[in-house]
Amino acid sequence: VQLQASGGGLVQAGGSLRLSCAAPGRTASNNGMGWFRQAPGKEREFVASIDWNSANTKYADSVKDRFYIARDRAKSTMNLQMNSLKPEDTATYYCAVALRAYGTTSARDYRYWGPGTQVTVSS
Repeated sequence: VQLQASGGGLVQAGGSLRLSCAAPGRTASNNGMGWFRQAPGKEREFVASIDWNSANTKYADSVKDRFYIARDRAKSTMNLQMNSLKPEDTATYYCAVALRAYGTTSARDYRYWGPGTQVTVSS
């Protein structure tokens, strides 16, 4: 199963970007979804997650109150609205479908991954 992510790009610090992720068919209908990111030389880290029915969301402390995750279950899509971007947000962002109905902060709990979309924030 291949997820499709889009929306990355180059933006100045303080700007905004919106990432989108599409899962084929009903792959993610009953599963949590999440976003992770990986900067050069660093490990992949959790960004945000959302439960299958959008009832609960989680955010990394570093993005709380700046990033917002949402999904359209009927369309099998998920978005990440990123505001007040900082240079330290520069990374490749990955969307993923969780093994279970709820999103978690651990990459090991995710089954399907997208290829990644690059986000670069200039100072």
